[in-house]
Amino acid sequence: MREKLYKLLPHFFQNLLVTLYNYKSNKVRYRGRYRYYKKHYKLNGTLTLEQLKVIQEEKYKAFINYAVDSSSYFKNSLGSIVGFNELKNISQLPLLSKEQIRKNINQIYTVSKNDAVVSKTGGTTGKSLEVLFSKEDFQERFAILDNFRSNFGYELGKKTAWFSGKDILTQRDLRKNRFWKKDYVYNVKYYSTFHIKDDYLKYYIDDLISFGPEFLVGFPSNILEIAKYGIRNNMVFPKGIVKAIFPTAESITKTNKNIIESYFHCGVYDQYASSEGAPFIIECKNKNLHLELQSGIFEVLDNDYKAVKSGKLVVTSFTTHGTPLIRYDIGDSIELSDESCDCGNNNPLVKQILGRVDDYVYSPERGKINLGNVSNTLKGVQGIAKFQAIQNELNHITVKIIIDNDVFSKKDEDKFRNNWTDRLGEKILLDFDYVSTIPVEKSGKFRLVKNNIKHLLE
Repeated sequence: MREKLYKLLPHFFQNLLVTLYNYKSNKVRYRGRYRYYKKHYKLNGTLTLEQLKVIQEEKYKAFINYAVDSSSYFKNSLGSIVGFNELKNISQLPLLSKEQIRKNINQIYTVSKNDAVVSKTGGTTGKSLEVLFSKEDFQERFAILDNFRSNFGYELGKKTAWFSGKDILTQRDLRKNRFWKKDYVYNVKYYSTFHIKDDYLKYYIDDLISFGPEFLVGFPSNILEIAKYGIRNNMVFPKGIVKAIFPTAESITKTNKNIIESYFHCGVYDQYASSEGAPFIIECKNKNLHLELQSGIFEVLDNDYKAVKSGKLVVTSFTTHGTPLIRYDIGDSIELSDESCDCGNNNPLVKQILGRVDDYVYSPERGKINLGNVSNTLKGVQGIAKFQAIQNELNHITVKIIIDNDVFSKKDEDKFRNNWTDRLGEKILLDFDYVSTIPVEKSGKFRLVKNNIKHLLE
């Protein structure tokens, strides 16, 4: 009902609703313990690696004790393990998969929805989750994120261009070549990520130059397309406007990072977390990635679950009291580094993040639909255990779907189809194929998107 009302309102009042929505959300994010945590994480540069490890161990014990005391699932799965709350014994604890969370979510929750911040994740592995954060955890996560961005001059209220998976436009906007909405209070302009195609990118660049944001935040694949279009068409972006770019939700290659940096004349600084609450990996001014030990435990394991330098990432996150993540197999891989950094942050280094493959499906009407937007088609949908989008033709996409028959309904199917149509437009043929299994690749990796027409688009 609210979405339909939003679509009917004039542009000015839609901007007001965007502003009011953000104001309401920020009341939770930036109150309570936010300022305490912002100051606390600012002190990272004064702590030695040994001090960081001591804090990590203390937070681990408190977090595990809380989970066992407050969650029936973890009381049953961990409570009988001798020394379960000692970090040295973490390898004795069972791994937690996304499927286990999905099936046991009500036993895992430790807070009610009324007292929590709800995060509905799409997930690049094709499985939907609805996780609950305590308000304090939510404030701590934003403090970590804002502290990272503040290293490059960012503060709430400075002009920011945001590229995310929000469905914000109407047909009136498209007719006027207007691909954005504005938050008047926090000085944020939200640019649609569903219309990144050559027909429209001139208007994106013109408006970005006119708006003059100090910071760009969002899906790097979209920002890359804008940069490549600007370079191809000699649309020069003025120097000295953008101070830093912060990609979200997707990994970004060095080559693509260089293209973005050369066009916008500023640095791209990455961070890793997840909608379900993974601990943070953040990039410093020297362009090195650091584990944030105060936010959780990072285990890097091989296929036999032995500790290695390069392998699958298993996380325990201290900011997930509402839906505890303990030895959670997040589905990504990283490679650790033995080198040190003189930036002042003594947290260990990560050589590279190997997960979160940057892939897309293509709509002749809308252009490239990135992995973040594909995964978000699950938002508001119940009963889909897994899905995979396959594109073998320009005008045809097949979505393989595994459903939970006890939950999935015609209403969910309609919502899922509408979510896809919002991203792809009306002209492409979209088929749903209900299956019992979806095979993984030879490498063992599951691909949410299989785009077999890239050679037609490059």
